Amino acid sequence: MRKPNAASSVLNPPGRMLYYDSVALMMTTPIYLDYAATTPVDERVLAAMQPYHSAAFGNPSSIHRFGQQAEAAIDAARETVASALGCQPDEIYFTSGGSESDNLAVRGAALAARERTGANRVVTSRAEHPAVSKTTQQLADHFGFETAWLPVDADGTAGVHAVEDAITPGTAVVSVMYANNEIGTVNPIHEIADLCRRRGVVFHTDAVQAAAYLPVDVRILGVDLLSIGGHKFYGPKGVGALYVRKGTPLIPVQTGGSQERGLRAGTHSVAQIVGFAKALDLAVQERVERTSHVQPLRDRIVGTVLEAIADSRLTGSPRVRLPNHVSFAFRAVDGNLLLTLLDAAGFACSSGSACKTGNPEPSEVMTAIGLPADWGLGSLRVTLGNQTTSEDVEAFLEILPPAIEKARGLARH
Repeated sequence: MRKPNAASSVLNPPGRMLYYDSVALMMTTPIYLDYAATTPVDERVLAAMQPYHSAAFGNPSSIHRFGQQAEAAIDAARETVASALGCQPDEIYFTSGGSESDNLAVRGAALAARERTGANRVVTSRAEHPAVSKTTQQLADHFGFETAWLPVDADGTAGVHAVEDAITPGTAVVSVMYANNEIGTVNPIHEIADLCRRRGVVFHTDAVQAAAYLPVDVRILGVDLLSIGGHKFYGPKGVGALYVRKGTPLIPVQTGGSQERGLRAGTHSVAQIVGFAKALDLAVQERVERTSHVQPLRDRIVGTVLEAIADSRLTGSPRVRLPNHVSFAFRAVDGNLLLTLLDAAGFACSSGSACKTGNPEPSEVMTAIGLPADWGLGSLRVTLGNQTTSEDVEAFLEILPPAIEKARGLARH
C-alpha cells in the first residue's frame, strides 16, 4: 500500500486515521463523545436488571407469586426514584422514556386544565426538545389550543420575565426545560416554578439532560411535573419517569389497563424499571465525582477550540451550562459533513443541523439563539462521560482543526 502524501493525510494523528487519497482506514478503537445522545449501561445496572429477564420474569399485574415478586420490584424501584427526586412514591409514574413523559405532562396537563377551568394556552420556548415543542404544536393544530412561544436570549436561556409576560389568566401549562440538550444551557427552573405557583399555573420541566449532573430534588426546584429518561445516566433505553406533584390534574395519553394508577397503560417492563431506578440512584450518589471528572475536560475543549479555530464560537451559556456539555458553531461549515469526517477519524459527536438526508437547515435552537444560517449549519455538540479520558480529549483536539479546514475546503468547491 502506498504511503500517504501530505495532501492525502489531512486527518492523520499517530495511530488513529490514515487517508490514502480518498480512502479512509478506520481506527480500531473509536472514541465516543456523544453522551448527551445516550450512555452505555453501567455494569452495576445490568447486574440489578438481570434477574428480571429470567428467573423473576412475572407480570406485576398477576396475582400469583411470580406477579407478586415482580410487583415488589416495581414498588422498590418507585421508592428509590422517589427518594432521588425528594417526593412520595405515589408521585412517580413510570413511562417508556423522556419523550413519553414530556408528552404525558404537556398534553395531559393542558387537556385537564381546559376540562376543569377552560384554560386554553400553552407556554413553552422555541429551544425545547421536540417532545415538548411538537406536542405543543399538535395541541394547537388539532386541539385548538393557543400557544405562546417564549423567546430565548443569545445563550438560549428562557428568562423569568419572558415567562411572566407570556402567562395570561387562560394559561393551562408552562413547560421550560431544565437543561438544553443541544447547547447545554441551564434554565432558572426554581425561579420559573415559583412564578408559576404564584400565578396558579401548572409548571413542567424536561429534566432529561439535567438528571445526570444537576440536582433533581423537586422540593427545591418547586416544579409540578418533571420528566427524566434512563438512558441519559447509564441506565437502559426505553424507560423513564414522570414526577407528578400530588393534586396536579392530568388526562392519560395512553389508555388501556390500570397500570400506573390508570395514568399510563401497558405491561410494566420490570427489568427496565429496576435498571432505571438503580442508574438514577447511582447518578445522585456519584454526582460530585462525575462532575469533577468531566468539567475540566469540558473546559479544556472550550478553551482550545476557541483559540485554535478561526470563526468559531461557543453556543449556549459559557457559565451556566451542563458540566459535560460543549457546543460550538463554526462559520461556513456543513455540520453533517463535519460529523462524517470526525466519524471516519474515529470520533462520535453530533450536530444541531437538521437531517441526515435532504436539504440541511439550522436547528430550531440555532435559529432561536439568533445564529445566521452560515453559522447555524455548522453546529457541533461534544458531550463527555464517565469513560472519557484526557487522552481522548487531546486526540479530539488534534483532529478537529484539520477536520474543520477540510470541511470548509470541500464547501468552497
